[in-house]
Amino acid sequence: MKLAALLTSAGINTAVSVVLFSLYSVLRKQPSFVNVYFGAKIAQVRSRQQDAFRFDRFVPSPSWILKAWETSDEEICATGGLDAVVFMRMIVFSFRIFSIAAIVCNFLVLPLNYFGKEMQRHQIPAETLEVFTIANVEEGSRWLWAHCLALYLVSCCACFLLYLEYKSISRMRLAYFTSSVSNPSYFTVLVRAIPWSREESYSGTVARFFTNFYASSFLSHQIVYRSGSVQKLVTDAGKVCKMLKLTPRELHIGSNSMRCGLCGTTASFSMLPMDAEGDKGRSDFGGSDLRKKESAAALVFFRTRYAALVASQSLQSQNPMSWVTNLSPEPGDMYWSNICVPYRLLWIRKVAILVASMALVAFFIVPVSLTQGLVHLDKLQKTFPFLKGVLKRKAMSQLATGYLPSVVLIIFMYMVPPIMLLFSTLEGSTSRSGRKRSASIKVLCFFIWNVFFGNILSGSVIERFSKIFKDVNYLLATAVPSTATFFMTYVLTSGWASLSCELMQPFGLLCNLFYIFILRNKDVTTYGTLTFPYHTEVPRILLFGLFGFVYSTLSPLILPFLLVYFSLAYLVYRNQILNVYVTKYQTGGTYWPIVHNATIFSMVLMQVIAMAVFGLKKSTVASSFVIPLIIMTLLFNEYCRQRFQPLFMQIPAQILIEMDRQDEQNGKMKEIHQKLTTSYTQFKSKSRTLGDPMPPNNNCRLEDLEINPGKSPVHHLSS
Repeated sequence: MKLAALLTSAGINTAVSVVLFSLYSVLRKQPSFVNVYFGAKIAQVRSRQQDAFRFDRFVPSPSWILKAWETSDEEICATGGLDAVVFMRMIVFSFRIFSIAAIVCNFLVLPLNYFGKEMQRHQIPAETLEVFTIANVEEGSRWLWAHCLALYLVSCCACFLLYLEYKSISRMRLAYFTSSVSNPSYFTVLVRAIPWSREESYSGTVARFFTNFYASSFLSHQIVYRSGSVQKLVTDAGKVCKMLKLTPRELHIGSNSMRCGLCGTTASFSMLPMDAEGDKGRSDFGGSDLRKKESAAALVFFRTRYAALVASQSLQSQNPMSWVTNLSPEPGDMYWSNICVPYRLLWIRKVAILVASMALVAFFIVPVSLTQGLVHLDKLQKTFPFLKGVLKRKAMSQLATGYLPSVVLIIFMYMVPPIMLLFSTLEGSTSRSGRKRSASIKVLCFFIWNVFFGNILSGSVIERFSKIFKDVNYLLATAVPSTATFFMTYVLTSGWASLSCELMQPFGLLCNLFYIFILRNKDVTTYGTLTFPYHTEVPRILLFGLFGFVYSTLSPLILPFLLVYFSLAYLVYRNQILNVYVTKYQTGGTYWPIVHNATIFSMVLMQVIAMAVFGLKKSTVASSFVIPLIIMTLLFNEYCRQRFQPLFMQIPAQILIEMDRQDEQNGKMKEIHQKLTTSYTQFKSKSRTLGDPMPPNNNCRLEDLEINPGKSPVHHLSS
């Protein structure tokens, strides 16, 4: 690929980004799209909407950029929780380390790569991108020491910044524990695999067991009932039957009637009636059915936080497969349907999901190979001779090599996160946040293998299939630099353009248009809200970090594109956290160990590949000097694992004991015990129906959405 093709891809993506950013700044001011671009605030309070025409609503403005830039980490934490702060710190860390790498490598390594061989020079746009990589350096060149020095500088700076971030986020997590005084999950233990007895119910078995062995600390318990999609369908069917029995007048009063935009009738269909406030907390089962629906799981409440911690970490019986205890997730984080899954089946599910994930990875080798075929036009023309005439045109060849490969791969990659989220659900996670965290790890592993290693291997597997297992170092040393051009275009397309799509929220726009023109529903407060998609965005950021580390010394031309991406990501995601996404649950910053481990993996991979390249270039001394760097990186990771990671696995007992003592001294313990029994309500209401408003968030001030007569609500929100 020539530099002109890369510039073509950069130009296309820059133009797309500018157009979409400008279009977003206009659409966010339109009253009809308030629910799309201000979903978080609409979920907090009910706003009044005015459709008065204003000229400034149709003029692009950078006000949202200034607002995102000026927002502090405290405001981000108050709106999106500690997980949002951790996500933003991940972007800040990436920007800092790659700024250092860009300065070091582009001023030290890039000129040495370009002048590494004596060859005929062309104009810069006509040069191939390979001349800017380490592949252009002659074998045995003494300038490879500059690459080794740059490798040491980047690695040491990355370890230093990682340590600072890990230390800072650990303090935030401790502060998160101490600020969650009234968190009912600290008093609650989730018990699964309760032994079945013919003489008594599960509820009686739980009461007898914990009264016998935890008499001084046991408070009460709550049985978990079997529920799922089938029960929701039965419940909704019953509601439809009740609605059909109502008279037209009763139906008009008790339901949300809408006009259909397809047939144009006034009341062509009606929404299911919303549950009355008094119905909330009522079970979908009758009293006699509750006992039949008992599952082998329960929530056990203790008198103190420390007692719950001890019980959750203890082996309760001689059979490890029964009376399994863990600290319960927060009430809003409970994934009730998975709690009912028999504990003995969980290991089978995990094995099945592992096999399914491996099959998915194998399936996606085909589109990855297709994208590499587009990068190497000579191979593509040999396979498909009828394309020779088309690809001889300069514009078509630049488009095919600089833009289409990454677009094709991105289209296929969009299918992966939903599938991995489904896999994580089937694994049996008891919390919604745990399900997303597990999906994040799966998506990250998939991206690393299929996007990175898949593209590297597919470009050389046909020619050197017999050498793959004989000489892995040779394969990495030759294939990694040659695929740098593809990953540059991938950063442009999957990076810059994906941020524009994140801002535009195309799915939300389509749903909004469906509501307005088909359902004729203009009440923005009846639309649903979204939670932040950590399982898609965290792996994407870490994948770009992998590209930056691996190619910083091999092909530093990728670093400026990465810096532009992380700069835009900093503004875009802050805006989305503040305005679009609603925080219904959080993990307390447990995404950072994933970030740390992925960064360490990227650094070690960078060092191993650099060592292989130095060996291939017959610089054995430089190659040998990389070995101590790998050892030091692994030792640093082990230190961080011992020093910080336990804080992200368990809650310190010291903090819980101090909180218990403080509550007992202040006389708040009795009040907390009274609230415990009503904190976990499995059947808060019947299944949510279309048009059911989301619960308000008390963190929003009413004046933030107060609209003056003659002012557009969106104009007020964007200010």
